Amino acid sequence: MDAALLAEMNAERRARRAVVLVTDLTEGRGRLVRPGDDLAADPFGEEVGKRLRSGQSGLATLADGASAFLTVHLPPPRLVVCGAVHISQALAPMAKIAGLDVVIVDPRTAFASPDRFPDVRLLASWPQDVLDELAFDPWTGLAALTHDPKIDDPAITAALAAGCFYVGALGSRKTHAKRVERLLAAGVDEAALERIHAPIGLAIGAASPAEIAVAVLAETIAALRRPAREARSAAA
Repeated sequence: MDAALLAEMNAERRARRAVVLVTDLTEGRGRLVRPGDDLAADPFGEEVGKRLRSGQSGLATLADGASAFLTVHLPPPRLVVCGAVHISQALAPMAKIAGLDVVIVDPRTAFASPDRFPDVRLLASWPQDVLDELAFDPWTGLAALTHDPKIDDPAITAALAAGCFYVGALGSRKTHAKRVERLLAAGVDEAALERIHAPIGLAIGAASPAEIAVAVLAETIAALRRPAREARSAAA
């Protein structure tokens, strides 16, 4: 790989943008393909699209015999936790063990303290004030856990707009119904609201904060890996 192509690929990765390195196996030349490119006009476009959904690199061969190796580079998955609460104290270390980068945002400095969350990135701010730092994108999940609309709602709105792979919100069905009313009144699209997982977490009968954290993490991982499962099912 030449230096210019390597620099271009690394710039995409630093910016948390997905990219596929297509290496021609006959000539050895490489090029980058991005999700926003015109895949229909690319001879390997269909296979690139499949690889982006599955996250799996591999060999691709066309009907005319041309072949290329497709190396998929996806941003590392992140979990933004809105609310430095008891559930978050259990969720953060478990999510890190599972390979997720964790960020906790909560304007309440008495809760968002290093003593309560060692070795976790903390933003003691209102979510709407640190959207640039949160940098929501399709490889970021959100767990809104404060039960406070002033904190949770702006984060949920931003996460839905950015196409986050997972958006979960704590609260009963009645609480969520009121949340939907507020967000609809604020102009959030009804179809987008259907993407919210609420009540948050898999229905495993979780009761304690630690058990709820397990349910949330499991649901987050299921949402993260869904495109790969669907791609394998389609291939089968």
